[in-house]
Amino acid sequence: MEKRRDTRDTVRFALELLRRIPRNRKVSASELHEQLSSLGVDRGIRSIQRQLEMLSEHFDIERDDRNKPYGYKWKERAQGLALPMLSEQESLLLTLAEQYLRNLLPSSLMKSMEGFFVQARTNLGPQGSIKREREWLSKVRVVSTTQPLLPPKISSGVFEEVSNALYANRWLKLDYKNAAGKRSNIEVMPLGLAQQGPRLYLVCRYRDYDNERSLALHRIAFAQASTFTFERPKEFDLQKYDDDGRFGFGEGKRILLSFRITKGAGLHLLESPLSADQQIIDTGDLLEVSATVVDTAQLKWWLRGFGDQVTEIRRNIVRSVNED
Repeated sequence: MEKRRDTRDTVRFALELLRRIPRNRKVSASELHEQLSSLGVDRGIRSIQRQLEMLSEHFDIERDDRNKPYGYKWKERAQGLALPMLSEQESLLLTLAEQYLRNLLPSSLMKSMEGFFVQARTNLGPQGSIKREREWLSKVRVVSTTQPLLPPKISSGVFEEVSNALYANRWLKLDYKNAAGKRSNIEVMPLGLAQQGPRLYLVCRYRDYDNERSLALHRIAFAQASTFTFERPKEFDLQKYDDDGRFGFGEGKRILLSFRITKGAGLHLLESPLSADQQIIDTGDLLEVSATVVDTAQLKWWLRGFGDQVTEIRRNIVRSVNED
């Protein structure tokens, strides 16, 4: 039996249900139960059904009871309540967020927002009345700067457990296989999530260690968030971790890089510099480039990609990340 709720909880419960009842499709009590559970609203399916019955009597909500489970939606000409309506701009923003931020938001948050995502997609769909915003989706795109690759397959449930543990600062138990194929059961402190091209990486610390590692999510066979929480290390900064070249397979060692590159291959560096202190001397057919960068495997791969168009490569150590 559910415990008795105070008036404030009841009102919040009703408002959350009203916000998630769509206008252009029907939603069931079980769908709403899943969304609310992801949001942290702990109500049983029977309680949701009773509340929906009450709301359909007092608001312009249509109940389809021809088949079970019953479906609920706002009536076509429902007026007087702004909660169910998404504006044109909100529909566009939510649709783009669902497309491009899905892997950078906690799984529980995505589930709790599912009703809004569905409504936004419906508003921007072929039957919707929002034309300019719908056209905008076909006018913008994030494109790859390298050869496009399909994302590696992530085992079922892994992203959900990892993102929720990261969100709640909970220890995470993993069954992980490294690039060499060695498999191990580990417990880690999740500190960050990064998307690099089609791949997702978890930045974490192994239990009883104070250094960070990056684990590829597609190499995690199984993940389970613990009930035990941890205090996030104040000294860890995901931005600095990235700036130090950790996702480019570096160790934070900064170098003064200099090289010569043919003008045709290096013109893009005039528009997109390697660093804030980059200097380029135009010698005619060649550009002499110097810049302070982090020494990484990714940098080496980038230079090799130019083949014999890059010559006279020199690296001089400037400072180490440990000297910052």
